[in-house]
Amino acid sequence: MSRTTSGEAEREAIRTVAILMAASARTAPKTRGVDMTQTMIVEGQDIELVAGTMEQAASTKVDSVAPIFWRDAKSVRRSEYVVLIGVSGVPKKLDRPFNCGACGFKTCKELLNARLTQGDDFCGPVCAFEAMDLGVALGSAVKVAADLNIDNRIMYTIGVAAMKLRWLDSDIVVGISLSATGKNPYFDRDQC
Repeated sequence: MSRTTSGEAEREAIRTVAILMAASARTAPKTRGVDMTQTMIVEGQDIELVAGTMEQAASTKVDSVAPIFWRDAKSVRRSEYVVLIGVSGVPKKLDRPFNCGACGFKTCKELLNARLTQGDDFCGPVCAFEAMDLGVALGSAVKVAADLNIDNRIMYTIGVAAMKLRWLDSDIVVGISLSATGKNPYFDRDQC
């Protein structure tokens, strides 16, 4: 006879959900039919690396922002897995540009020529269609987690750490922490 403890079962369930979330982000609808999303699943010792990098980032932030990084690092340490989702900020289909102007430039070509200004956290400016793709991918991924009763939280701060670690070839990365405990560790976090 074989036995699986509740801790083992919960960890395996979270891993399965993380994999399904990555698949959901990949298959989420993409603007203009072009997929430039990337995903990664983080676990084990790399969870501590993410949290530590978030704390290092906190030391460079203004007083009003630093506590958010510290708070989120504590939340990440309570997580079994983290799913990263990133996008490139490059305009799509430059041979047939939309030139919508949502990025702040008159044309897609102007945006492309202005690309790769490094801010404190991300590279920009970013094509609005890429930003929309990120939002849809994040929504699709967290819906999977919610439907399967895995506690989750979307965190900008995890993405900052992933960018500093250079884990994805993306201009913007956002992370989703995952847990399955008796009480959601992301629900009543210290307010910042």
